[in-house]
Amino acid sequence: MSKWQNTNKPGAHLIKQVQTYIVQVLQLITQWCQTIKSWPSFSSIRGKASLFLVGVSLSVVIVACSASNSVSQGDVKLTLVSFSVTKAAYERIIPKFVQKWKKEHNQNVTFTQSYGASGSQADAVIKGLQADVVHLSLGIDVNKIEQAGFIKPDWELKAPLGGILTRSVVAFVTRPGNPKGIKTWADLANNGVSVITANPKTSGGARWNFLGIWGSVIVKGGEQTQAQELASKVYQNAPVLPESARAATDLFFQKNQGDVLINYENEVILAAQNGQKLSYVVPEINISIDNPVVVVDKNVDQHGTRKIAEAFVNYLYTPEAQREFAQLGYRPVNPYLAVEMASKYPQIQNIFNAQYLGGWDNIQKKFFADGAIFDNIQSANKKT
Repeated sequence: MSKWQNTNKPGAHLIKQVQTYIVQVLQLITQWCQTIKSWPSFSSIRGKASLFLVGVSLSVVIVACSASNSVSQGDVKLTLVSFSVTKAAYERIIPKFVQKWKKEHNQNVTFTQSYGASGSQADAVIKGLQADVVHLSLGIDVNKIEQAGFIKPDWELKAPLGGILTRSVVAFVTRPGNPKGIKTWADLANNGVSVITANPKTSGGARWNFLGIWGSVIVKGGEQTQAQELASKVYQNAPVLPESARAATDLFFQKNQGDVLINYENEVILAAQNGQKLSYVVPEINISIDNPVVVVDKNVDQHGTRKIAEAFVNYLYTPEAQREFAQLGYRPVNPYLAVEMASKYPQIQNIFNAQYLGGWDNIQKKFFADGAIFDNIQSANKKT
């Protein structure tokens, strides 16, 4: 047992003070990050130094959160609700947390787990699935739960790193050797290029794809009319829009349709780990695909599980847990680990996020609501 873990009553108050101070600092950093136009580049020396300092702070918070008196208590059950692809990571993460909690608190923890499409999972929580913690692929799915009264407002401002737990970027999967020479978002609009992507009206993953197209113009100083023109051309090149990202993947690989599949980088990395050799490109201008985690306030207060639910969420940010997500191809959000592992991922020159495009509530209204920009693009394309 470490020196920190041996600290029971003497020094516990000091640890609490340190924890509170650093959490406040991290929240300020998070708010600051949300005001800038793009995430810092990992290639920047200043960026690396800043990430290192934030990583050290985050690690201290995690250690401080885990330091507590060892008191025997009754068994406790937590319910985790997450999106499908994370299941493999949680199968390794949860046993480690259970063992750690038992050692430090002499309390047995069991987990009920539910995995599925992010939007469906959010709806299930609203309809009564008793989630203590949710980890979803879209911030708007968490916002739906918040708006239903289950999560306190401004959850992303109260959590370290804006509540983002896992992160990926967009990758272009091409036919072997990339015969169409697709490297940039603009290349998707070239004549003779057949694009496979899901429908952003029905697929969360496809919404990231659409925002990647749009943001690739805006982040370079382009006008919204130019962004809409590019998006229109790309979707003209999409012969069919499947309902889900999985259906789009099947269309590309199993039915051999399309020249390029717009996909998640983590999906490509995971496929390579499973022995599937893919030709792919990670565009140098990219969108940060951020997946949030949050404690479901209404449920944990009813269950009396807030303390352990928050401890579990804190644990998910540790290098130990983040390495498990990295095994699935996600880019670590723990800043210290992100710097350590940066060379393992293709470098991105300019990366932006959903907040840069107005945040998920505004994004939904502007782009994906009935009669919004995406519907207008599709209607115009059908007339040509």
